[in-house]
Amino acid sequence: MTAPAPADLLAELHKAANTVSFTAAKFTDDDVKAPAGLPGWTRGHVLAHLAGISNAMARQLEYAARGATVELYDGGQDGRTKAIEMAAGHPADAHRADLQAGLDRALQAFDSLDAGSGWQVPITFRGGVVFDGGLALWRELVIHTADLDAGLGPETWSRKFCEHLFDFLAARVPAGEKLVLQPLGLPPVTLGSGRSTVISGMITDIAAWLAGREPSLGSLRASAAADGVELPELLPWPAGTPTAR
Repeated sequence: MTAPAPADLLAELHKAANTVSFTAAKFTDDDVKAPAGLPGWTRGHVLAHLAGISNAMARQLEYAARGATVELYDGGQDGRTKAIEMAAGHPADAHRADLQAGLDRALQAFDSLDAGSGWQVPITFRGGVVFDGGLALWRELVIHTADLDAGLGPETWSRKFCEHLFDFLAARVPAGEKLVLQPLGLPPVTLGSGRSTVISGMITDIAAWLAGREPSLGSLRASAAADGVELPELLPWPAGTPTAR
């Protein structure tokens, strides 16, 4: 599978930002206090995180434009956690304002990039480049829109997005395990090597499972040596800390 071209990724970022803004626009104060699709989090926690990651990724690009790097979150992961907890209980209007400000800042930073070299400037996130940051923000916006549990679950994810998750989340396959993903009506995809398990179902259900979310269409099946088996355990989500390249 091939990663999207920078221009296509930019279009996807704008689309994902519009979708999460549209979703947040419907929430009342009571709505943001309701549980989200993540254990222990309310919708307010998710909205606070979306505002935070948007500002954090914008900061990555702003520093990169000056030839510098900076940690993803001010204060590291502790700073991230504290900021989310402090903002989670805010009223709906405050969440909307913070989210829109973060999205606007991030989109402005991506819109300002040189169409070629600007996407390849180093950033701290995963020891990568601006393009990696764009992919990360795309993932965050799309997946956490589903986590808001407001009618736009994984069943709405595009084939392009699901295939990107297959690439990125291959890191969750344990050593010595091979997952043969068989999306209905589409070519199979193999992740890892070793003992083989076939995972079949709608592409969105497979992607949701890989992302640690509840598949919304109920189509997933796992088999090994032609026998039905339980879905295998996956490794944790790939960390955002610098990785060897």
